[in-house]
Amino acid sequence: MFRFYIPARILYGAGSLGQLHEQALPGKKALVVISSGKSARASGALDRVLSELSMAGAQAVVYDRVGANPTREAVMAGAAVSRENGCDFIVGLGGGSVLDAGKGIAVMSTNSGDLWDYMMAGSGGRKPLEAAPLPIVAIPTTAGTGSEADVAAVITWEERHEKIGLRDPRQFPVLSIVDAELMKGVPAHFTAYQGFDALFHSAESYISNKANMMSDTCALSAIEKVGQYLPRAVADGNDMEAREAMAFASSMGGFVMSTAGTTSEHSMEHAISAYHTDVAHGAGLIMICEAYFERQARVHACDERMIRMAKALGKADAAEPADFVAALHELRAACGVDDLKMTDYGITEEELPVFAHNAVTAMAFLFGNERVPMTEEDCLEIYRRSYR
Repeated sequence: MFRFYIPARILYGAGSLGQLHEQALPGKKALVVISSGKSARASGALDRVLSELSMAGAQAVVYDRVGANPTREAVMAGAAVSRENGCDFIVGLGGGSVLDAGKGIAVMSTNSGDLWDYMMAGSGGRKPLEAAPLPIVAIPTTAGTGSEADVAAVITWEERHEKIGLRDPRQFPVLSIVDAELMKGVPAHFTAYQGFDALFHSAESYISNKANMMSDTCALSAIEKVGQYLPRAVADGNDMEAREAMAFASSMGGFVMSTAGTTSEHSMEHAISAYHTDVAHGAGLIMICEAYFERQARVHACDERMIRMAKALGKADAAEPADFVAALHELRAACGVDDLKMTDYGITEEELPVFAHNAVTAMAFLFGNERVPMTEEDCLEIYRRSYR
């Protein structure tokens, strides 16, 4: 049994941004959300979006205070700008952090109180939304999170060290433009981080106990694309065939998460970057992935599925679940991210028990997707095996 509800209208393909002005927009004044960095402006993407909106008859206000991990503070500030300027829809232009922040801003533009009042995990207030969020147009400039095809927005409250998903069916973008030309300028290491994020959305959902025929189909397709094309995209950012394939894999990951769901590996990474916000989500996943999937193989959680994933990544002779771990190791090396270390980010061994406890509390619900239950002690062991 599965439910397939992904109402986002998606325009996919190189050059598709040029069709934005032809679309029926959901409002007349947009808050265009971008990162606090310079990429959207330097690449010309922001000017192109503003021009497209103008041609469509829409006004725009730019909000540029979103960091590498979107925070509660940035969301609340963005919502205030949206309300002050009478914006009636949100345009997210950037990576997953920007798109997630845009979803949070859309929620808090129309709802009272604090963002955390509506969080359904951790210290969240668990209140249902009072009003529908503003409509969202998603324009990803990276291939990783799948936020353009997914309902969730992951937001961090830095003081509380909580990184939690905000979910409401009305947070799906009404329109997503997936234009791989916007991704050409992403540096190689970030391309790798984002690509592994896309991989684990599909790999975790494929071994989730909520996997189904629909999610399996999308997951295996995405895993194959990552195995074949991520090393090429890392090696040559102008390889448009590779960029388009990775954009497809990212969006497929959004479909998969919306139909099945990731597992505790994501909770474990969120615990790391909730305390060390300079850790890119994909980098955190890369650092713990081998130990996490070694545990899946060791407890025989889903041997045949692990073997099928290994084959999808390109290991044609895979015959046992540990072969998927070997395939991950080879892919990390091929993408030049096999030397990532927690100590590079100032993480100490003394913090590992804190991460383990945070993982099983702040994002506890993902542990329900494990085929073999994961404990806090299991998490700590994975962190210790991953620590360098």
